[in-house]
Amino acid sequence: MNEAGMNVNEDRTFSDVLRIAFKGMFTPIAAFLLKIGVKPNMVTLSGLIGHIAGAALIATGNISWGGIVILLMAPVDYLDGTMARLKGEPSAFGAFVDSVTDRYSEFILYGGILLYYLSEQDWIACMFLFLAASGSYLVPYIRAKAEALGFTSKIGILSRVERYIILIPSLIFNRPMIALVIIAVLANFTALQRIWTVRQQYYASKTVILDRQEP
Repeated sequence: MNEAGMNVNEDRTFSDVLRIAFKGMFTPIAAFLLKIGVKPNMVTLSGLIGHIAGAALIATGNISWGGIVILLMAPVDYLDGTMARLKGEPSAFGAFVDSVTDRYSEFILYGGILLYYLSEQDWIACMFLFLAASGSYLVPYIRAKAEALGFTSKIGILSRVERYIILIPSLIFNRPMIALVIIAVLANFTALQRIWTVRQQYYASKTVILDRQEP
């Protein structure tokens, strides 16, 4: 992820805490990859390809192996941004590509799980998958829309990192349904948290404007 635009005054998310905690581990790896000629975009693309491979394994019933592949791809989400920072080339477009790739990767993963449950004709699991995917889409969308309108909306108990922390072990232990139920509930709850905080900011800003207009 691109770290160049991080505001130290903002409330830190769990993702931010992990980046700081593992900075000492991933910075040497990122530096080595740059030294041998690997580019940040190549790492981003490898993460997407890895998710496609993991989703394909899951779709064909090799759920545990798919979970292991996704686990191996998890550090990629941090490495590309670290490499761009070390190279001195962090950019808004790079952050944009990284974010879009993250969305594609996550939905490809859900697609693999969907194909598996469709083959099993497990309609209840498909329903929870739909709810989990919907919540997973809404969480970053609400933040992006809020920031476009001048608000902040980083709060919430289930961002992408937390979703993967729940999802990957459930895949490795061949119990994806457990993760789908948890994500279906908590991702949508997180979306509601973000909607509520934007609403609070909006009405707080209106109050400030009205106070300033009073004689």
